[in-house]
Amino acid sequence: MIVVDGGSRDGTQARAEKAGAAVLDVGRGYGRACLAGAQAAQAEDILVFMDGDGADDPAAIAAMVDAIRSGAHDFVIASRARGKREPGSMAAHQLIAGRIAGLLTKLLYGVRYTDMCAFRAIRRATLLALGMRELSYGWNLEMQMRAARAGLRILELPVDYRRRLGGKSKVAGSLRGSLKAGFRIMATLVRVAFEPAGARKT
Repeated sequence: MIVVDGGSRDGTQARAEKAGAAVLDVGRGYGRACLAGAQAAQAEDILVFMDGDGADDPAAIAAMVDAIRSGAHDFVIASRARGKREPGSMAAHQLIAGRIAGLLTKLLYGVRYTDMCAFRAIRRATLLALGMRELSYGWNLEMQMRAARAGLRILELPVDYRRRLGGKSKVAGSLRGSLKAGFRIMATLVRVAFEPAGARKT
């Protein structure tokens, strides 16, 4: 088991090591942590990304992995917008942002998403071949855009979504956090949409 830590101060590293995990401290950055975890995984793994606050329902993992393992799909993303949401689990601006991003990817690549949910599954080799570059909050959208542009077979799966079990979200928990994440997401959208063809993969 591998735990990628972004400089937490809540004892995460000590608890993970006590549970037998190999801990990678990669520094700050949501995308940086996701990429480091993918690079450290085994070559044939199907990677599943999800939030660790208890809001995502792990019961959906089996269906997401099976859709890829069957050979029918290359990239599976959960949609909170299409699933059942516990009251208070998502702010209105989160739903709106997901819809807007989905409309823009439809215009750019012909693929429409309804959410930018962190809960998603993809083969490690497939992900690394996309040439991901975003190391902050734009990671999720960049993956969706690159997957659509690459012609991957994409499945959007409705999932149930709950209120987080504890703590406060760095993004949705404050206006400052939402604005900061929103800026990074928009900057990522513009960069990926207009990047030169030779820069699409690293």
